[in-house]
Amino acid sequence: MKKVVKFGGSSLAAAEQFQKVREIICSDEDRRYIVPSAPGKRFDGDTKVTDLLYECCGRAEAEEPFDLLLAEIRERYEDIIAGLGLDLSLEEDFAEIEERLLREPDRDYTASRGEYLNGKVMSAYLGFEFVDAAEMIRFCDDGTFDTNLTKKLTEERLSLCQNAVIPGFYGAYANGRIRTFTRGGSDITGSIIAWALGADMYENWTDVPGFLVSDPRIVDNPEVVDMITYRELRELSYMGATVLHEEAIFPVRKAGIPINIRNTNNPEDLGTMIVATTSQKPRFTVTGIAGKKGFVAVDVYKDMMNSEIGFCRKVLSVFEDNEISIEHMPSGIDTMCIFVHQDEFQEKEQSVLSGILRAVDPDSIDVEPDLALIAVVGRGMRENRGTAGRIFSALAHAKINCRMIDQGSSELNIIIGVDNKDFEEAIRAIYDIFILTKLT
Repeated sequence: MKKVVKFGGSSLAAAEQFQKVREIICSDEDRRYIVPSAPGKRFDGDTKVTDLLYECCGRAEAEEPFDLLLAEIRERYEDIIAGLGLDLSLEEDFAEIEERLLREPDRDYTASRGEYLNGKVMSAYLGFEFVDAAEMIRFCDDGTFDTNLTKKLTEERLSLCQNAVIPGFYGAYANGRIRTFTRGGSDITGSIIAWALGADMYENWTDVPGFLVSDPRIVDNPEVVDMITYRELRELSYMGATVLHEEAIFPVRKAGIPINIRNTNNPEDLGTMIVATTSQKPRFTVTGIAGKKGFVAVDVYKDMMNSEIGFCRKVLSVFEDNEISIEHMPSGIDTMCIFVHQDEFQEKEQSVLSGILRAVDPDSIDVEPDLALIAVVGRGMRENRGTAGRIFSALAHAKINCRMIDQGSSELNIIIGVDNKDFEEAIRAIYDIFILTKLT
């Protein structure tokens, strides 16, 4: 097998974590291509190296001194190198970073150095070849990812390496200028490398045991999901559930490569497998529960709305003209309800409302603020009757009013709307009825 293995910032924050990572890599000879993040937090209150680098660049842009901050970053790497007993110097690299900051501060270049330097340290520690991501990960002149060229360059470069370390988070334009992905972009790099090489597995090692059924900040010790499909993960990621960057799903999903989320601090745990499809029955009817606060519902009422051709299009065009994206749109015979982000809507509220009045001449418009949306997702919902009924029962028992329910035709997810103030309690109630009741 051929595995691409990505390690997050918490897995590489200090020398002790590097030692754990090396044991993981050496325990499986199939773990051939390693994608490291920049050093993360070592303890509560610590600062990630990437954040320190961004601050350095900000000071340089403002023509303020940044030498002490850069020295702090250098010390972080020196501590790791000393703790690993390596004969490695990064002095030339830091001299180049300082020179670039003084001459022409570039946020993408500066931020990318966290992964770049950690890649050098990891390469020296493992004895693997260091391959700069800028040699392979390509962006077009307009900033979009160059799929075909990246695949070609990656195949050519890594075919020469039995084992390699490739820094995450960044690539380059054709002229060599560095461009970063969005935060968490090392996940994307790992996914791209796995896709380009046709890897058998993409392992993503982090500081959690896998994908959790619900947010541990809301539900105490939520269960770990053994296996989840890409479609389920996409639905949950959209509603805020994060275990890896959501853009990292697409390259490997297209190639049918499974992702294995693992815990660096408990490597014996199997974690969560993310797959295209599976015949395995899920442990629970519900795979995951996730949601977001801060929505507003715009209810448009008009008698005989259903017989008026183009009614919905006209209403939605008002939101489009105001550059407001639509989240959900449950509707009835004479009603149309549009859920949008409250912060986006409030800036252009009167423009939207007057636009709807002009466009469709409704009988009335109601606006309901301070709402939350909760997604209940699971492939097991198709085979279990009464899922929606159990959700209503759980919410009623918790004395929570359900403001909206929307179920897709795939029967993969159900979206529930509740008041912001009931958000956490609603998630706990749904978790209890689908997960705790089965466990007990």
